[in-house]
Amino acid sequence: MAGEIPDLIAEARAGTGKGAARQARRDGKVPGIVYGGGQDPLPIQVPFNMLLKKLKDGRFLSTLYNLKVDGQDDVRVICRSVQRDVVKDLPTHVDFMRLKRTSKVNLFIHVDFINHEKAPGLKRGGVLTVVRPEVELIVTAADIPESITVDLEGLDIGDTVTISKVTLPEGAKPTIERDFVIANITAPSGLVSAEASEAGEDEDAGDTEAEDGDED
Repeated sequence: MAGEIPDLIAEARAGTGKGAARQARRDGKVPGIVYGGGQDPLPIQVPFNMLLKKLKDGRFLSTLYNLKVDGQDDVRVICRSVQRDVVKDLPTHVDFMRLKRTSKVNLFIHVDFINHEKAPGLKRGGVLTVVRPEVELIVTAADIPESITVDLEGLDIGDTVTISKVTLPEGAKPTIERDFVIANITAPSGLVSAEASEAGEDEDAGDTEAEDGDED
């Protein structure tokens, strides 16, 4: 993972159950739980505004955090679930899993596309159709990539990018074993329509010729 592991500040939550969770929300906090790592679950609460900002920034579920809780040793965690209010779509509960540096975890990693200007197919008016904006990978906790990169240089209309054509970070591998499609370059709709019209005209011409032959 590029850069330093970011901190996530939380507080230990004294009580558990629905009553304690409601109180945390009234205090402007989001209740949560930290589990795994061979230790007992730890009830926590995180500031609502901080959590909301991190969710809006994106990639919250694929970021490794250094969790800081008063009175507890710092621990590396990754978010495994964010429950939201069904009406307001705001976070109401969050689950974190403890990780060791060597832990393996399944994560959806963002796909970046580069060298659009060096793709002949795009220069000709082709369209980049992204089939998978994220790819699920098995990665090591200490080496979670921010993204994987697809190089579009040299790609023409009709070309397809599959996972086997992408250089993955060391130690990472897809959760899907088959060589699945990430993106392709398709012909512009105008060109498709023109080709369809030409094909239709050719068929009409062939039908006319056949009718002329029948008259003879």
